[in-house]
Amino acid sequence: MRNRNVITLILILVVAGLAIWIDFAPDNTWLGRDVSTRLGLDLQGGTQVLLKAVSQTDQAVTRDEIQTAARVIEQRVNGLGVSEAVVQTSGNDRIVVEMPGVKDPEQAIQTIRSTGQLEFVDPQAQYLTTGAIVRTSNNPNPAALLATATPTSTATLSETGALTSTATLTPTTEAQGPIFSSITKGRDLSTSDVMLNFGSNQNITSGQYAVNFAYRGESATALERWTSQNIGKPMCIVIDNTVQSCATVQATLVGGQGQITTSTKQESEAIYQQLKYGALPVSLSIESSRTVGATLGADSVSASLFAGIVGLAVVALFMILYYRLPGVLATVALLIYTAISFAIYRVVPITLTLAGIAGFVLSIGVAVDANVLIFARLKEELRKGMSLRKSVDLSFKEAWPAIRDSSAATIITSVILFMFGNSFGVSIIKGFAVTLGLGILISLFTAVTATRTFLHMIVPLPFAQNPWMYELDEAPGLEHGRRDDRGVATEA
Repeated sequence: MRNRNVITLILILVVAGLAIWIDFAPDNTWLGRDVSTRLGLDLQGGTQVLLKAVSQTDQAVTRDEIQTAARVIEQRVNGLGVSEAVVQTSGNDRIVVEMPGVKDPEQAIQTIRSTGQLEFVDPQAQYLTTGAIVRTSNNPNPAALLATATPTSTATLSETGALTSTATLTPTTEAQGPIFSSITKGRDLSTSDVMLNFGSNQNITSGQYAVNFAYRGESATALERWTSQNIGKPMCIVIDNTVQSCATVQATLVGGQGQITTSTKQESEAIYQQLKYGALPVSLSIESSRTVGATLGADSVSASLFAGIVGLAVVALFMILYYRLPGVLATVALLIYTAISFAIYRVVPITLTLAGIAGFVLSIGVAVDANVLIFARLKEELRKGMSLRKSVDLSFKEAWPAIRDSSAATIITSVILFMFGNSFGVSIIKGFAVTLGLGILISLFTAVTATRTFLHMIVPLPFAQNPWMYELDEAPGLEHGRRDDRGVATEA
């Protein structure tokens, strides 16, 4: 029995040591992977957007379309350099996007909601205003929430296929007017050929930023044929029904290759994100959005840390004052529980939110509740005259059914909350459910296995045989718990 307890104690210490190492890992790396703490919107600051999908046909949005849209949006958000972004579906036609730490929320929202349809249109021998929303044969009824731009210049098209646009994106209303014939189709755009052309590859001739693109299939043939037949006539490039620029055709665009140039890096990056990661199968409208400032997030972190430390201190003080020696051991187990929990948060990783921290704090209460059941039973057995070793074994045996059932009920509740939050896109509920459920599982290890091992290890120690250590006036089963007629302690 003692050998088994020694092995278990060594295992507990190894796990605790590993958890502490991960919690305080140098450079936040462990085994070559990043284990920094992930903070959610309410702690780090950022933007959350709820998007509603609108089918481009008369039919309802399908499950496949909403899943495809979510994947494309996730790629776009990752392309923006937003770390720890969350993209998930909600119901049958909604997508929730969370972008912690995003620096330009408006630009990010504009990028993720645009459908990303690039097409060349025949402007019917006229130069369309840059930034105007137009109806095309590919999409004659654009959604109301499409981007437009402030017209600032016209463009020229040369044999290099370069188009110049100085548009800036701003909200607008639904387009009205004639339907212009589309020369190309968005689905024929080769996303592998979409590349940024600035930085070290910046356009040296014009000094402007550019995005290279290429069409394939029927659109490449159609673009080459149309430009060969319309030398000297205008042609317009349109993204998501927004005119980017119009230019005079000066040469045939062979192979469907071309280049969009802009005057700012931000515009080129936005166009690149829209085109590179494919077109959305549905249009998206914004149902709601909220932004949390970085300062508010920092204040929330400070308040959460303070609340957590105070909560742990109060619980530890209560356990020590009321249960004394077992309370000290329970406090050690509680510290191990905290170290393991945060290590798992960093390794998995789990994004911490205010609700998630609330779930963690609540799980501390559940862990302490298990110790309360065990220690209350321990005191009863000691009062009955049982030896310390037998009292420890019986207290865990008798308390285990109640601990098991209450933990199972809490885990089931956590699963239900997680499923609810996942179905309706309520990330706050999901964060609470994850930390609560995980905390219950960890507490079964620390509050039961660790505490029992600690108690078994102190049984042979002389000071553990004193009734005062268990907040008892007398305990006949302890070596110092009963005295003979001369007042001398007798062995149990």
